[in-house]
Amino acid sequence: GAWDMFRAYQDMREANYKGADKYFHARGNYDAAQRGPGGAWAAKVISDAREKWQSDTSGRGAEDTRADQEANTWGRNGRDPNRYRPAGLPSKY
Repeated sequence: GAWDMFRAYQDMREANYKGADKYFHARGNYDAAQRGPGGAWAAKVISDAREKWQSDTSGRGAEDTRADQEANTWGRNGRDPNRYRPAGLPSKY
């Protein structure tokens, strides 16, 4: 599960595509959760830690953290991450 989260993060950085953040959140959580309960657990721990760090240090605010966590939960619950996919994001991702 941790590898899935890392891969989604790497893809997000590589894509550098405006509006794609929530898609990569959902996709990383989805991919990790597909590995079973351990993957879902790893995705939750990593997502929660990242959001805590982000809310404490980045200054992006509670609304962004809430939206990120919504996307995280969406993917982790096995729902299609493409709900958050922005138009025009290359099909590679």
